[in-house]
Amino acid sequence: MTQAHVAILDDEPQIRHMLSEALTEAGFRTTTYARATEFEAALASGAPDVCLVDLGLPDKDGLALVHRLALESGAAIIIISGRAQVQDRITGLELGADDYIIKPFDPTEVVARVRARLRRDRDDNQGTGNTAHFEGWTAQFDRYVLTGPDGEERAISHAEGEVLRLFLERPRRLISRAQMQEELGGAAGESFDRAMDVRISRLRTKLNEDPKNPRLIKTIYGAGYIFLGEVRWS
Repeated sequence: MTQAHVAILDDEPQIRHMLSEALTEAGFRTTTYARATEFEAALASGAPDVCLVDLGLPDKDGLALVHRLALESGAAIIIISGRAQVQDRITGLELGADDYIIKPFDPTEVVARVRARLRRDRDDNQGTGNTAHFEGWTAQFDRYVLTGPDGEERAISHAEGEVLRLFLERPRRLISRAQMQEELGGAAGESFDRAMDVRISRLRTKLNEDPKNPRLIKTIYGAGYIFLGEVRWS
């Protein structure tokens, strides 16, 4: 079985070593980077399965990097940061991160979060195909790309893709916030709810939905969401 590849971006040598050692012992392949520029250069030869990204980088804004990764890489993104404010966590999740771990942390927690993220992705891929067709649209989850009825492609982030896949696997069924939290992971609360609102809003925009009267992703106030399109998987 191919080892999952975890990239670690943190300017603190002790943290890079601690994470790399713990993940290697757990059976992962790791590469470490101290600066965003060398990390971005390495991405040109292929994206890792998971990116662990510190926000306090010496050469680039960490949140801007997270946003770019979410849009372009298709990798799962876990922020590791000393910024513990709720708004920092909300912002990180809104920009496309899949999880947020606050320093100081136990490395075994990071290993567990990485395993959970990869297990969720693997279960998704085994449950159905990687391509969904609905109402003239095509969603390719191996590339994280939406293709519209006009043939135009638009990228979706890994986090947006998780939400869209959840809807497409359960068309015409009510999905509550509690179900979303259980399926997608992360701690329930304000930061999770806000992140879901933002991801759904972005999906509606990319699907050319009317924000006041969306046709496909409907909000059932006080209950959750429902996807109303017909879906075929391949």
